Amino acid sequence: MNFTVKYDVAVVGAGVAGVAAALAAARRGRKVALLEKQTLIGGLATSGLIYVYLPLCDGRGTQVIAGLSEEMIRRCTEYGPFDVPEKWGGSAGGNPGLPGTRFRCCFSPAGFTLTLDKMLAEAGVDLWLDTVVIDAVREGARVRELEVFNASGRLRIAGGCFVDASGGAFLVQLAGGAVCREANRLTPWVMEMAEDPSFFHFTESLHIQGVWPAGAGDDLDTAKFGTVYPDCSTGKAVSEFVREGWELVRGRYAGTDRRKNYPVHLPAMPQLRKIAAARCRAMLDDDAVCRRAEDSIGMTGDWRAPGPVWETPFGALVPEALDGVFVAGRCIGALREAWEVFRVIPAAAMTGEAAGIAAALAAERGCATRELPAAMVQEELRKLGVPLHLDEVHLENRYRP
Repeated sequence: MNFTVKYDVAVVGAGVAGVAAALAAARRGRKVALLEKQTLIGGLATSGLIYVYLPLCDGRGTQVIAGLSEEMIRRCTEYGPFDVPEKWGGSAGGNPGLPGTRFRCCFSPAGFTLTLDKMLAEAGVDLWLDTVVIDAVREGARVRELEVFNASGRLRIAGGCFVDASGGAFLVQLAGGAVCREANRLTPWVMEMAEDPSFFHFTESLHIQGVWPAGAGDDLDTAKFGTVYPDCSTGKAVSEFVREGWELVRGRYAGTDRRKNYPVHLPAMPQLRKIAAARCRAMLDDDAVCRRAEDSIGMTGDWRAPGPVWETPFGALVPEALDGVFVAGRCIGALREAWEVFRVIPAAAMTGEAAGIAAALAAERGCATRELPAAMVQEELRKLGVPLHLDEVHLENRYRP
């Protein structure tokens, strides 16, 4: 072991959720480390080529997500040809990649990476790239340090509090916490040059294309189409998942003119949407839609259909058997349809912001994460203009009995 570096808050995973968590904690004046195993940030949104920032609204004209998630959608187009719809403050005709008027937009994956890095630099976050977390050091139930490996060798990161935004609850698993798993569907996305028009286009020829199985059609609902992989919990299974995706992509260009139709860039990470969710004090499930959660730290609409809105219990960010760790993004406590709803960019940023604020508060108070009152986090989020309940955006008629 070489040395130990101390931080108030350390965040594992620099996807959208991890970036939001790091920003939220750093903007409270905390010393923050953001650890990322790749040399790109943004996770599936950038390395995974999933370049659609899905809606911050309910699909019926009401914005339900604000805070950092809104800041990110308004900044993600800084380096690229896209914009949010005119209804939401964008330029006329500035959102050619998506039809309709929902509060969403496309972005350049590389451009969004550059913007996220700028935001981190502005907030003074220490970004540790090419750094792999290999162990979690506990004192009783509380995580105290992370063991990592990078070009400096093996070292430890000590933190007043940690956020697991790894996308697969990897910190929780290293610390011995419980997780839940569900099947994934194989629907690889690829950047390509092609003559055929694409729903995900940059120019007439440059597209990001989802490669669905034969007969699936062009459908964004990746919960519906694609080969089912019931278990991606091993290294071998993940490798097979990725390589079968490559095979689908090869099939797309079979028999085409290679001078006009060819792949430009493949995802740099497995496009697994649901790897592992932490077993948390509250588990979002199908019956949580349009139900009030008294400890809600934010809301999200259903990106697949207008109408449904989900409040987010703070307990879904708190692992049930660990202290010193909050979770954010795709590894919060969510199951089945709820997991499908919460695994996307807007909800990841929303839960990341709440987890970052919670981690900063826990570090400031020196308290266990399971002892931090949800009301304290809610108070800080309200100061930032984040709506927490349906009635706060005049949708109280949506509540289910």
